[in-house]
Amino acid sequence: MRLVFFLLLPLTLLAQQPDVNAIMAKVAANQDRAQARRAAFIYSQKVWVRSFKTNGKLGCQQKTEYLVTPTEKATGKTIVSVDIECGNSGKSHINCEAELPPDKGKETVSGIDGCLVQELRNDLVSDKDSKDGLDQELFPLTAKELLKYTFHLDGEDTVRGHVVYRISFVPKKGGDDPSSWQGEALIDKAEYEPVVVTTKLAEKIPLAVRVLLGTNIHGLGFNVVYDKFDDGLWFPVSYGAEFRVRVIFFWARNLSVSLSNSDFRKASVTSAIQFAPVR
Repeated sequence: MRLVFFLLLPLTLLAQQPDVNAIMAKVAANQDRAQARRAAFIYSQKVWVRSFKTNGKLGCQQKTEYLVTPTEKATGKTIVSVDIECGNSGKSHINCEAELPPDKGKETVSGIDGCLVQELRNDLVSDKDSKDGLDQELFPLTAKELLKYTFHLDGEDTVRGHVVYRISFVPKKGGDDPSSWQGEALIDKAEYEPVVVTTKLAEKIPLAVRVLLGTNIHGLGFNVVYDKFDDGLWFPVSYGAEFRVRVIFFWARNLSVSLSNSDFRKASVTSAIQFAPVR
């Protein structure tokens, strides 16, 4: 009998191991529902984008506060305040416009650094097709993105007071729409909701590009933290990224992006938009 027990033990343990694809399918279903429910909330979003030269001096930074009003199919953002600070880059023929609060119009930003932080802000935290502004392709949690990845259950842990599954993911090989990201998702074991998701580039910039064009991106990755609110809705509350870019051999910058969401409140037909004073 003991021999039979030990022979069957691996099969018993395997049967008790939860199926990672079933876990992620539940997460995707929850996220798809959450995307729709987030349309009922108004909240404050603060975004801070910075570029630093290789000697550590500030290239440019932009602090922006939004009032976010998600709609059924998109994310509406109104700028409440903008604070732009750029180092001395001398004369520049490169200019771009930075959006200001509605009553302030636009401001011209000069230099590569100023335009770079402006474009980063728009590209990384202003996805109009998402209910929170985050680029959905970076985080494989919806049913659509789920199909691009292979998942592996790495165990369980306790993080920020939640018992979580640790699930790593990598892009599926081949396919018509492959992903460039790999990483780890910490999933609440009881509610099948994300607690923390971390991503990084799955592949390096091709050697030919690095050698011939002198262009490389090092350390590119993103981290998003979710929290649960009183009505049971989980929402991304913070987002961050730090990475280094080198272009055409001689130009390099260290870049950082951070975002925080707060002051959540349910929208109503009588809600009025009020703008805080510029700080």
